[in-house]
Amino acid sequence: MEILLGVAAGLIVYTFASLRVLKQYERGVTFLLGKYWGTKGPGLVLIPAGFAKMSRVSLRIIAMDIQPQDVITRDNVSIKVNAVLYMRVKTPDMAIIEIEDFLFATSQLAQTTLRSVLGEVELDELLADREKINAILKTIVDERTEPWGIEVSAVEVKDVDLPVEMKRAMARQAEAERERRAKVIAAEGEFQAAGRLAEAAGVMATQPQALQLRYLQTLVEIATENNSTTVFPIPIDLLTPFMEAAKMAGKSLPAATGTPVPAATDRERQQR
Repeated sequence: MEILLGVAAGLIVYTFASLRVLKQYERGVTFLLGKYWGTKGPGLVLIPAGFAKMSRVSLRIIAMDIQPQDVITRDNVSIKVNAVLYMRVKTPDMAIIEIEDFLFATSQLAQTTLRSVLGEVELDELLADREKINAILKTIVDERTEPWGIEVSAVEVKDVDLPVEMKRAMARQAEAERERRAKVIAAEGEFQAAGRLAEAAGVMATQPQALQLRYLQTLVEIATENNSTTVFPIPIDLLTPFMEAAKMAGKSLPAATGTPVPAATDRERQQR
């Protein structure tokens, strides 16, 4: 009887020692006597102690930081670049059976891929078109990790560390570009202003009164801004209407009186 109780107690202890609890995002890859036995979980699973072994695998997305890499671009610029990789285990049994340490292997693969891809692009392309480079990195790493049961969702280039000399050269280039744009904008403004002035001159050529009004407006502006006395010659065009009005008045004066002027006789002419 005591032997049976001891056996039962031993079975109970063995059973409790063989129980494992797997969380919702975990899977257990089990091996019975060294042979793949199946993928268990989530929840409470029984793994015979001493006969079976289980490896826990997380199915959550892992953000892996890729260490800074020394890269020489296609235009022979030495830079340091680091990135971040987002991955998750898609097939737990392949991640355990096909590769010894899938996290370390993926990290090393990402580093070598980063150096090889960035070595084939120029610095300007790296700085201006990161989305394209990120897509290339993601495609290459995802294809190579697929046999391991790993899915790579994204590879993003984080920081690009440039040499001090290159930063200075880029600053000078940016300054020269800004000066060029400023000169082009100023030249376009001068061109448009000259066109407007030419149109205004054409209007004034057909309308002399507009030129006279502009002249008077200029006199008003100068008199308002400066308190000193300024003498300007009056254009003849301003006096022309008055002179024409005086001539017309002189011609119409005899006709307006209505008294005929008698002609001089021959005797009066001789006396004169």
